[in-house]
Amino acid sequence: MLLSLEEGRLLVHLARQSVEHYFRSGGGVLEPPANVPDKLREKRGVFVTINSVLDDQRELRGCIGFPYPIYPLVEATIKAALSSAFEDPRFPPLREDELDHVVFEVSVLTPMKKLEVKDPREYPKHIVIGRDGIVIRRGYSAGLLLPQVPVEEGWDAETFLVYGCLKAGLPPTAWLEPGTEVYTFSAQVFEEERPRGPVRIKEGVRCA
Repeated sequence: MLLSLEEGRLLVHLARQSVEHYFRSGGGVLEPPANVPDKLREKRGVFVTINSVLDDQRELRGCIGFPYPIYPLVEATIKAALSSAFEDPRFPPLREDELDHVVFEVSVLTPMKKLEVKDPREYPKHIVIGRDGIVIRRGYSAGLLLPQVPVEEGWDAETFLVYGCLKAGLPPTAWLEPGTEVYTFSAQVFEEERPRGPVRIKEGVRCA
């Protein structure tokens, strides 16, 4: 079920508030709000992305989440925001003085759908840029890329699959090999227009 802009706005504010609360409380975890719409109590997959902003240019500062519906959405958003800010191994922990120079983005995921094809070369035909995110899985290796990534990077579907393999720690052509599974999903993406600014639906990404 799709969320309204107001519900998305609440999640983005919650993501920022959870990180601010962590700093103010010396490492405390924000309690999920009690009075929220029922849709935000449902278990959903969600990712929180934090981007640094400098001269209108955005650069990834952290992105972690839950691909599967493990927690209620409000709780998952808080957990993902803290992990994105402080536990993304690609970046040092976020500093409090960065809060006025980053924007928060929340991606609410649909369930995963495994692509079934007779020939792996057909995979690109089943992936729509701007709608689909992907998960590449082979054995114990898996890599996820959100739907907005190929839009921001200017990739076509085949390039998207290549980078999905690399994200999983696999060779770039692993998507063509037997035993590799490809899953798609879509997401509603809500983002701050500027640090602490209004929340909007992210352009170029549509949820199926």
